[in-house]
Amino acid sequence: MPRKYCPECGNRVQVFEEGVGLYGGALVEKKRKPKRKLSAWNKFVKANSKKPRFRLRSGSPNLKKLGVAFRKTPAGKKSRR
Repeated sequence: MPRKYCPECGNRVQVFEEGVGLYGGALVEKKRKPKRKLSAWNKFVKANSKKPRFRLRSGSPNLKKLGVAFRKTPAGKKSRR
């Protein structure tokens, strides 16, 4: 478990759960940054990059084929307007 230190007093912090630490006996919660939304292209690649028709023999995704297929979807047509 990684050791962290309090920026104010320099005491060692024990991390029990993600985002929760112990500063000198008091529980303190850290605020998480909200994750960015994926674009329509990112969502398409995430959903289809594992499909065999979009894979090269080397195992990497064929981005050219993915791009052609994406442009045929409503989301892909929307981005060209």
